[in-house]
Amino acid sequence: MAPMIEIRGLTKRFGMLQAVDGVSFSVERGEVLGFLGPNGAGKSTTMKMVTGFLPPTAGEIKVCGHDVATAPLAVKENIGYLPEGAPAYPEMTAAGFLNFIAEIRGFSGGEKRQRVQAAVAKVHLQGVLHQAIDTLSKGFKRRVALAQAILHDPDVLILDEPTDGLDPNQKHEVRALIRAMAKEKAIVLSTHILEEVEAVCTRVIIINRGKIVFDGTPDELDSRAPGEVSSGRLDHVFRTLTTAETPEVAGGVA
Repeated sequence: MAPMIEIRGLTKRFGMLQAVDGVSFSVERGEVLGFLGPNGAGKSTTMKMVTGFLPPTAGEIKVCGHDVATAPLAVKENIGYLPEGAPAYPEMTAAGFLNFIAEIRGFSGGEKRQRVQAAVAKVHLQGVLHQAIDTLSKGFKRRVALAQAILHDPDVLILDEPTDGLDPNQKHEVRALIRAMAKEKAIVLSTHILEEVEAVCTRVIIINRGKIVFDGTPDELDSRAPGEVSSGRLDHVFRTLTTAETPEVAGGVA
C-alpha cells in the first residue's frame, strides 16, 4: 500500500533564501510524525507546500496518491489543515464559522449538522459556540481551528502547533484526541514542545536550515543523548542537531 504522504526532493527558494532544500520523506497511515526544527528551519514552509497553499520551487508531493501540483482539489479533500496562528473570521461565532466550513466542504442538511456536532464534541467547544471568535481566548480559538480541520474526517491531518495557547488540561485532551485519530490517519504535527513528541508521536523528523538532520523514533532520538544527561534529554539532542555548523543526517531518512 502506498504511503499517505510522499515527498521527494522538495525545495523552496525565496529569492536568494533556500528555505527548504531537497527534503524527502513519506508518512504511512497510523503514523504520528513530529516535524521539528528551530524557528526559520523550514517547517511551516514545508507544511504549506504539502497542503497546496504554497507552490514548491522543485520536487514532488503526493497526498493519498494525488499530486499536489496537478490535482490540488483532490489533495485538499483528503487533508485537514490546522495552520499557524489559527486564522478564522473574527466576527463570526464559532458555530457560524464551523457551519460555513461544512458548507464549503460540500455538506448540507442533516449530514452538515452531524459533522459540526461531532467536531464540536471532540474538541469540547459546546460552551462557546455562540460567541464571536474574536472574543474567545487563544486556547478556544485554537480549538475552533482544530474543529474545522477534522470536520470532514480526512485521511491526512497537517497540524501546525496544535496545542499552542492551550492550558495543561486542554493539551491533555487534544493529545488524547490525536492519539485516538492516529489509528486511521496519517498525522503530521509541527511543535516546539518536545514533551509533545514523547506524548503522541511515533516518529520524529528534525529539520535544520531546510534539510532533514534526523528521522527516527522518539526512542532513537532519546538514545542519542549522552549517558550522563539524565533530564532534558530530548532538549539536549535537539540543540545538538540544530546548532551544528554543517547539518548531518541522522537516523534512517526516507
